[in-house]
Amino acid sequence: MAAPYVIQQLAHGADAGLMGAAGPRFFAKVMGGSHPVGVAADWLTSMWGQNGGSYHGSPANAVAEQIAAQWLLDLLSLPADCSIGFTTGATMASFVCLAAARSRVLRQVGWNVDAGGLFGAPAISVCIGNDAHAAIFAVLRYLGLGHDRVIRIPTDDVGRMQVGALSSAVASCDGPLIVIAQAGQINTGAFDPFNEIADVAHRRGGWLHVDGAFGLWARASPALFRLTAGIEQADSWAVDGHKWLQTPFDSGYAIVRDEQAHREAMGFEASYLPPGGGGCREPFHYVPELSRRARGFATWALIRLFGRSGIAAMIEQHCLLARRMAERLGSEPGVEILNRVELNQFVVQFGTGQPPERRDQLTRAVIESVQAAGICYVAEATWHDRLVMRFSVISWATTEADIDRSADSIVATWREVSAGKTLG
Repeated sequence: MAAPYVIQQLAHGADAGLMGAAGPRFFAKVMGGSHPVGVAADWLTSMWGQNGGSYHGSPANAVAEQIAAQWLLDLLSLPADCSIGFTTGATMASFVCLAAARSRVLRQVGWNVDAGGLFGAPAISVCIGNDAHAAIFAVLRYLGLGHDRVIRIPTDDVGRMQVGALSSAVASCDGPLIVIAQAGQINTGAFDPFNEIADVAHRRGGWLHVDGAFGLWARASPALFRLTAGIEQADSWAVDGHKWLQTPFDSGYAIVRDEQAHREAMGFEASYLPPGGGGCREPFHYVPELSRRARGFATWALIRLFGRSGIAAMIEQHCLLARRMAERLGSEPGVEILNRVELNQFVVQFGTGQPPERRDQLTRAVIESVQAAGICYVAEATWHDRLVMRFSVISWATTEADIDRSADSIVATWREVSAGKTLG
């Protein structure tokens, strides 16, 4: 079959099943907008066909990753000697970071998990906020630490870990300790109190990891930096490029303070692999892949495009747009914004004053009708046992006009639903 026809068939067949996630009015998830410059760099990456796993497989990618890593640490005001692994996304970034944590805390008590595995190893206590992202619990499962045996720390009404409860929990723990904090709760955008958490974890010799999939980017903004106070005291951080940096997908960063622990957990040797890359870092020592896409080019291109001031301005604009939307919706009778908008995230419920089941029913009806209208895309989530509309502003293309047009659609839909026109 002719190549052009194959591609034409693919495009035609896929069209009806594609989501407009990169568009300016997609607010359902924290996705980012795949900026055209990043997409162009991604096209080049595909055309070049580089294996980004090693320096000798692609010297250009290894150098691009090394430069981009230095830029990222500078942008995020993290220690300059941290090591960075370029991963598929924040989930795998946390996997890498927590593998390093597992290796280090067990070595501190005389157990080499990289050689001996977990069979017979001292038990690791893992403390994590009750409103942590589901991906972190999945990572703990992948690493053999389990998602049910962790110590869940109570959180406040916006999802921040309660330090007093953490301190009590840690006091009752024996042996190796890992504490997992969060920068940017997925529903509310809230930040854990990092100074206090770091003090509790480190007094017990524990490792502090931060899931900063999108919230860590707040450190790139002078106006939002305060939200992350103390986060630099952590031992590792996970962050996504395809969120606030607007890279295409397949772009995450595992940042680890202790490079030796990072390499102990991820690095490997083989007779067919050259011993070194002429002074350049070997990418495969920092992620669990030898054959992989060259991930350095898109990150390099977008940091070069936006620069420090451009990244900060974009992040701050998105936060302003989120507040604009929350104010529009919150001023409508019967609509409740469930959290103070600190960042770019908030949750909404419709039917203020109605019984809980009725509010859930009304909220679902609004979401379904907004989706059907096609002006913007929103989706439902569950927040503290309430069905909600979760709203996220994180695409480079979103403007005030997009916010206002979307708000008009949501408000009009709510008025129809509350009047009983679309819901019995």
